[in-house]
Amino acid sequence: MNSTPDMNPVTTTLDLWVHALNQGLRCLSGSCTSSRLYPPSQLPDGSNQPLSPQDRAASGALMRVNHVGEVCAQALYMGQALSSTKPRNRQFLEQARKEETDHLAWTRQRLHELGSRPSLLNPVWFAGAFAMGWVAGRMGESVSLGFVRETERQVEAHLGTHMERLPPLDLASKAIVQQMAQDEAAHGTAAAELGGKELPQLAKAFMQITAKIMTTVAHRI
Repeated sequence: MNSTPDMNPVTTTLDLWVHALNQGLRCLSGSCTSSRLYPPSQLPDGSNQPLSPQDRAASGALMRVNHVGEVCAQALYMGQALSSTKPRNRQFLEQARKEETDHLAWTRQRLHELGSRPSLLNPVWFAGAFAMGWVAGRMGESVSLGFVRETERQVEAHLGTHMERLPPLDLASKAIVQQMAQDEAAHGTAAAELGGKELPQLAKAFMQITAKIMTTVAHRI
């Protein structure tokens, strides 16, 4: 977005909120699309073997959790970008959100392929994550970027456990999770380089507890 001095700040704020509302609706409606190739499409021929009903159910539950994580990522980045005062940081948050949109589209497509569904509580997860992102942004740029840094560290660890828990034959889901983990690590590194501070242990513990509640519920609902 153009941030030239003659731009009306009220219009700028309204534009940002309208943009966030539009993206939020697209996120929750499932109409987001990917700008990159779908990772499973790049697997060698013959890699996608049929899964048993049990494996399909197990993968579906895990990918539903990952899809919820991407819904939350969209909301977090939106909230932080709206409360950011530095154009450089806002640009980073918006670019990271766009890359996370790929993850959102990939996980939703994989859920469809597995015969599973997104979480029924996605609007709740989105609202909560947006509020957290907004609060983090209002606490200052270094804290907000530190929040991104710690969030991505925890998400990367979470995805690592999913790589181990996914059925061995589900190479398609593994390909998605692997690419997601690489992107999350890059976002965390970028946030640190922009000045993201290390968060207090209490804040990290709160984030872990919140994430645990979300993943446990989303695994089933």
